[in-house]
Amino acid sequence: MIGRPKLVLASGSPRRLALLNQAGIEPDALRPVDVDETPKKSELPRACATRLARAKAEAAHAAVQIDDEMRGAFVLTADTVVAVGRRILPKAELVDEASQCLRLLSGRNHRVYTAICLVTPKGAFRQRLVETRVRFRRLTEEDIAAYIGSGEWRGKAGGYAAQGIAGTFIVKMVGTYSNVVGLPLHETLALLSGEGFPIRFGWINGG
Repeated sequence: MIGRPKLVLASGSPRRLALLNQAGIEPDALRPVDVDETPKKSELPRACATRLARAKAEAAHAAVQIDDEMRGAFVLTADTVVAVGRRILPKAELVDEASQCLRLLSGRNHRVYTAICLVTPKGAFRQRLVETRVRFRRLTEEDIAAYIGSGEWRGKAGGYAAQGIAGTFIVKMVGTYSNVVGLPLHETLALLSGEGFPIRFGWINGG
């Protein structure tokens, strides 16, 4: 264990943590940061995701630098944006928001963008943006009402969680499933590995 670099996941998302764990990685600390995620006027979805992942990384890196225990750790952040065309859908917190999102997605294609940002121990920022195209089947009002009743949509970009009941709404996906859940695993591991983080450490040690 001596000498192994530390990793801070600057996210409060249990889905992102679960995805990292699935890849055999256990972050040394979870340090969610609070940034304003409101899209800027006329901001395109790709640009919005990239900007927010970077903003989270900058805030988390600054916090880690004044933490004796985690100073010098790798810091990983991500931001997921769901869009129909140029329109960015909200991270639904209200029933009306979620219902509106589902009606908009019903029977249509949309895109899910996740930007990841890794801050290295030397303070360098590395970013990737991953896109997945998703198509929903046509949803009935009963489908929407039942899904709203599940509560799974709360706080989710686009008002749905692909890993839950809404997975039954998806008829086609082009790209990475883990990206839709919130953390594109292949690109995340490639980023970590490329910067010298031992991504197979957990597997080798059976943990």
